[in-house]
Amino acid sequence: MSLIPSFFGRRSNVYDPFSLDVWDPFEGLPSPSNFRQLSDQLRSGFPSETSSFASANIDWKETPTAHVFKADVPGLKKEEVKVEVEDDRVLQIRGERSREQEEKGDTWHRVERSSGKFMRRFRLPENAKVDQVKAAMEDGVLTVTVPKAEVKKADVKSVEISG
Repeated sequence: MSLIPSFFGRRSNVYDPFSLDVWDPFEGLPSPSNFRQLSDQLRSGFPSETSSFASANIDWKETPTAHVFKADVPGLKKEEVKVEVEDDRVLQIRGERSREQEEKGDTWHRVERSSGKFMRRFRLPENAKVDQVKAAMEDGVLTVTVPKAEVKKADVKSVEISG
């Protein structure tokens, strides 16, 4: 749609400086979240039947006392999510959302919620106390807390200089 009247059948287009049409040069290309999903799957070596539903978005913050992971897992029960520490310092969060059963006579107009498995893995730093990991789920948010070991400060000895 243009602010200038369309005489002689002129239509608004990308070359019209007064056009209100917006051209998206990235339309049809995979989104950055799809790139992250693909790279996560390639790095983890997890089979292709694994899909990141709702991208299984996870935030990781470090506080003075712990590493805190928050994962959006809407609609899942705590029994459908697993939190594990493997290979000594790899935190693994995985789960599965089942597809709703189709019943005869139902007509689906739109299916946007995805189903399937997801898995995310994080290498924990040296100061993580992997034997004290705690997890809790509330309102569709999984919170995993990994306490940190106190960093021992190096002993400093003064050396007397002779001479």
